[in-house]
Amino acid sequence: MNTIGNFFWDEGGAAAVEYGLLVALIAVAIIFAVTLLGQNLCKVFTGVANAVTGGTYSAATCQSS
Repeated sequence: MNTIGNFFWDEGGAAAVEYGLLVALIAVAIIFAVTLLGQNLCKVFTGVANAVTGGTYSAATCQSS
């Protein structure tokens, strides 16, 4: 009977679930930041390339969402 009670009170799996949720949240934050930064970088590179004499970079290469 003590073994069954220990099974229900064991919180070892809860820590693994919490770490999994933290990893998922961090992954979502990284994906959001990279997406946002990527769009802004494309605009910056387009502006710089067009400002340079003979620049051929086109804004059409940037994906808009």
